Amino acid sequence: MRTRIIVSTAALLFAAPLTACGGDSGDSNAGEKPQSSSPPAADKKGTEVDCTAENIDQLTWNTHCSDEVATDGSASAGAALGEPLALGRSAETIGGEGGVLEITPTSVVYMKEGGGGTSEHGTFVFITVKARPTTGAAAAVPAPITGKGWEWVAPDGEAIGWNSGDSITVQTERFDGGGDIQPGSFQWQSTVFDLTAAQAKGGTLQYVDGDGAAYRWKIPATDAGPQIAEVKQQLLAD
Repeated sequence: MRTRIIVSTAALLFAAPLTACGGDSGDSNAGEKPQSSSPPAADKKGTEVDCTAENIDQLTWNTHCSDEVATDGSASAGAALGEPLALGRSAETIGGEGGVLEITPTSVVYMKEGGGGTSEHGTFVFITVKARPTTGAAAAVPAPITGKGWEWVAPDGEAIGWNSGDSITVQTERFDGGGDIQPGSFQWQSTVFDLTAAQAKGGTLQYVDGDGAAYRWKIPATDAGPQIAEVKQQLLAD
């Protein structure tokens, strides 16, 4: 039986969306866009939070910079209605060959080239993913060859696979995990899409787990998340 996301009652009281780390743009060279054009967010004490800081941690970014904020840090209330989760929110899923796997897309970076590849369609969308077993059994993200795993859904609804354009050539040292993940540990992985300018104007990241259940995340149209600096450094490394 497939494990479902459990949304707490407190999540229904989530705050209004913040805009410190988002924004749409039609510029096809998305890698050169500023990370933010809005004023910094503020924490509960009124202290400004720089959402573009290289040393920002995941909890701070989720709480103050994500497009969709829940007061208890859990998945948004929209998840219960089938709406996409915000970047940085977790979903509990079934692994490719069993086990329970918590999947969390954490950051997105738009670039024309890097990691050994050059986009055929104009823009690479590189998304970092944290994967963690939540039971005593090992679990793994389903292999793409099974027809499960990751897809990008463009603004017009077109579903684009993991092997689009030159995306399969893009590699980094830290975010290329795969295979079984043992209990008590987590792994950094990534998914990359080669998109046209229109397809890269923000979109929805879709994940189909080992049980065939689909999970979705709303992805901002510009760089966002706490791993931006590290991803760019690795993609541009010689």
